[in-house]
Amino acid sequence: MSVLTLEPGATPADEEPPDTGERHRLTALTGLAALSLDAMASVAYGPEAIVLVLAAAGAHGLGFTLPVTLAIAGLLAVLVASYRQVIAAFPDGGGSYAVAKTHLGARTSPVAAASLVLDYVLNVAVAVTAGVAALTSAFPALYGDRLWLCLAVLVLIMAVNLRGIVESAKAFIVPTVVFVGSIFTLIVIGLFRSAPVSTATAAGHASVLADNATTVGALLLLKAFASGCSALTGVEALANAVPSFRVPRVKRAQRAEVALGAVLGAMLIGLSVLISRFHLQPVEGVTVLAQLADASLGHNWAFYVIQFTTMILLALSANTSFGGLPVLLKLLARDNYLPHVFALKADRQVHRHGVLALAAVSAALLVCSGGDTNTLVPLFAIGVFVGFTIAQVGMVRHWREERGPGWRGKALLNGFGAALTGVSTLVVTASKFEEGAWLIVVMLPLLVAAFVTVHRAYARIGERLGLGRIPEAPHRERSLVIVPVSFLSRLTSEALSAAASLGDEVRAVTVCSPDPEDRAALHTLERSWAEWDPGVPLVRLSCERRSLGRPIAAYVREVAAGELATQVTVLIPEAEPERLWQRLLQNQRGAVVAHAVRRETDAVICRLRFRLL
Repeated sequence: MSVLTLEPGATPADEEPPDTGERHRLTALTGLAALSLDAMASVAYGPEAIVLVLAAAGAHGLGFTLPVTLAIAGLLAVLVASYRQVIAAFPDGGGSYAVAKTHLGARTSPVAAASLVLDYVLNVAVAVTAGVAALTSAFPALYGDRLWLCLAVLVLIMAVNLRGIVESAKAFIVPTVVFVGSIFTLIVIGLFRSAPVSTATAAGHASVLADNATTVGALLLLKAFASGCSALTGVEALANAVPSFRVPRVKRAQRAEVALGAVLGAMLIGLSVLISRFHLQPVEGVTVLAQLADASLGHNWAFYVIQFTTMILLALSANTSFGGLPVLLKLLARDNYLPHVFALKADRQVHRHGVLALAAVSAALLVCSGGDTNTLVPLFAIGVFVGFTIAQVGMVRHWREERGPGWRGKALLNGFGAALTGVSTLVVTASKFEEGAWLIVVMLPLLVAAFVTVHRAYARIGERLGLGRIPEAPHRERSLVIVPVSFLSRLTSEALSAAASLGDEVRAVTVCSPDPEDRAALHTLERSWAEWDPGVPLVRLSCERRSLGRPIAAYVREVAAGELATQVTVLIPEAEPERLWQRLLQNQRGAVVAHAVRRETDAVICRLRFRLL
């Protein structure tokens, strides 16, 4: 006889270790690819947003592109430092929502959650339309089909995310690396150029530079700063999705946050340096990034690589929302602000209902906007800056309450960040109010009201169920089981057998109307019942109309009123077809009875499924 010995911690070869779900979670690298595409792709429109505002002051105004970008990079550094602390303090994820819930109270946390939800949804719509816009710019024949292209891209991203967040991260690593590598190549080569290699891209396009240059005032710089801050959307996504990372989750998420800040900051500053070096002017129909690629690399294959990877990454940056929003919805559901179904996970660690809900709302936005980016952009970034501000204010209170080493400096840093993001929120909202930002101002309180309504509903349900209190000891009551029947069959026999196992007494009931056909069917049933003699009485319920559910519900009420110490159960037998399509052949009588009894009585309803194999 041989003896099998195992080292401590070892498992037999034919026994697999239990699946803890870690293989379906993110590393720092895959987390950067899955959750930071929004921030990475923002370099395609962030610097351009700055230039377009400063162009109102002419060529002199464009000279402030780099200082404004440096200010944005400084804010980025503040946000990265802050969200590293948020990740450590709130490892269950949630970002600004978790901070607000803990330190700012129940009234502020729904506002933070609503702002994040709106931003995530708009990010999907803007990212998809911007990516498709880049495609239709290269292939104008596709412009008329841009809405269908947007919906197709959305379905593709949703399908990848339904397979699991790790699978989506792996799918997006290659385009992310190619894009980031291309941008840094553009920057490095451009720094060695004293003049643009090519201006073919901008040739023939009208400049949007103002002819009557105005003074560069504080308001213009503030507006340029606020517009350029659109490049910071997505910075909070890693803090929202900490549970999606592998163990040690906090360290991996913090590494990804720092890497995102470093890469994004370097790209923004590098591109702004090149804008100043090449004295680029914004022109109609050509992006600033395209002009930079043309000036630095020339109008060759490298130029088209930049454009193609930008198009791909813009479309795929919607994945940031699909990685972060379902986790946020899970936390809201756990706190009773959303239906609990959003807290459920599929077998690949996917919050499937959150993914599907995000896709559905985003599709509606795409349809309403006709797949046009310019219709959606004015709504973008306001929500995330509200979340930024709330998170910073909450972290100030966190440091004041904790009072650990160096807490004053940390609180000062977060307070400074809160002031910057708060001002940016006001400036962006005011400057884009008439362009569509008013819709966010309206939607934000409506979404908060919806959260509060759901929370109150769950509170009432919990009170009625006695959640958190020790219930009374269970006691046994006499049980009466009522079984609706209309004809004799094997299903009838199975139902009566199940009823006899459940209750002390069983009664079969059948409904009959004055119609001659119904009376003939009743006579046949009563005669067959007497011949069968199952030991269960058959109760005839008369009804003037051809109704099925109401007579049975009325009989149940009558029995319950006459036998107060009896638990009444209605057992409804139903045949379950072998094929799914065969359910269309059923008469749905069981559903009609169940609905009537549930609506009009307090009886227990049991639906017996008899499989037709």
